[in-house]
Amino acid sequence: MRVITWNRSFKGLPEADDKDDFDSEENETHATVLDKMLAWEKKLYDEVKAGELMKFDYQKKIASLNRLKKRGASTDHLERTKATVSHLHTRYIVDMQSMDSTVSEINRLRDEQLYPKLVQLVHGMEIMWENMKNQHDKQSQIVQALRSLDISHSPKQTSDHHYNNTRQLHVHVQMWHSQFEKLMAHQKEYIKSLNNWLKLNLIPIDNNLREKVSSPQRPQTPPIQILLRTWNEFLEKLPEEGARTAIHNFAAVMDTIFQYQTDEMKMKERCEETRRELTRKARKFEDWYNKYIQKRTDDEMENDKEVIAEQQITVELLKKRLEEEEEGYQRQCIQVRDKSLMNLKTGLPEVFRAMSEFSRACSHMYKSLSSRTKPQSSNASLS
Repeated sequence: MRVITWNRSFKGLPEADDKDDFDSEENETHATVLDKMLAWEKKLYDEVKAGELMKFDYQKKIASLNRLKKRGASTDHLERTKATVSHLHTRYIVDMQSMDSTVSEINRLRDEQLYPKLVQLVHGMEIMWENMKNQHDKQSQIVQALRSLDISHSPKQTSDHHYNNTRQLHVHVQMWHSQFEKLMAHQKEYIKSLNNWLKLNLIPIDNNLREKVSSPQRPQTPPIQILLRTWNEFLEKLPEEGARTAIHNFAAVMDTIFQYQTDEMKMKERCEETRRELTRKARKFEDWYNKYIQKRTDDEMENDKEVIAEQQITVELLKKRLEEEEEGYQRQCIQVRDKSLMNLKTGLPEVFRAMSEFSRACSHMYKSLSSRTKPQSSNASLS
């Protein structure tokens, strides 16, 4: 963040109200350098556009002067036209000199501000991916312990807390996959965009009055060109597909586990609903039975066994249904626990193995890229 942010506070700078502090180039961030270069590029665009219009007017006046000469126009008319041509010529030269100053400033920003910021970014990415590699290596070692994990004494049922954690992990793994794709795509897009901009930046601005305008000479291969070209080549060769696939596959694993647990929770809810219904029906039967026998004699009760049995049958059926549902629920709990563990045992080691390999490749890439920028930091040129 200290490398790329707009916000100066990330750089650990004091929150001063001094305007000059903001104007200091040493306090520029990557984003503000780009913003400044964009402003100068817009200025250059306007100057080139105005220069083209000026050149068109100048050429029209030259053509008009030539026609007047051929027609033998009066000396006074010719002198006025020549004065206009001379004035346009002078304005054009001044505009070209202003344009060249703008080009020089863009080139200065490119070499003295943007290039160092890119070098900073490379060094930051080198440190980040080295740390990522170490973390993924540790995670990979930790998940290997899953292979010998004993869950025989752990709860068989999925609790609400466990279920919510699974849902959160499922969502975060999906986000991980999405953000990983964005990270790689945006890195490539940014470096490719800078490469494309640099190709245009190195093309001299053409004009037809070159003999009267002293344009600044541009280096054929500024340090930023080699950095960006190499960076782009390295990014294209990164083995990101394996990591992307591993994260995607683990997201599918989490989706499967989440569906298992969802089915288990639904069975649990059905059991609870049946239990509540049984409690309600049993209480209703008990109330009916107590009221019924108070009104009947022993002889009448003997004759009314069938009536009582009919009332009991609903309760007994519910009891049996509850027993069957609870047996099914217990079987489901064991299956979900075993399948979840089996999926995690295969999915977690694979995703962290892939991420270890990918972060190692990134670390190696940025180390190599960083080593190529070190001669520039000591004012030497890249080889």
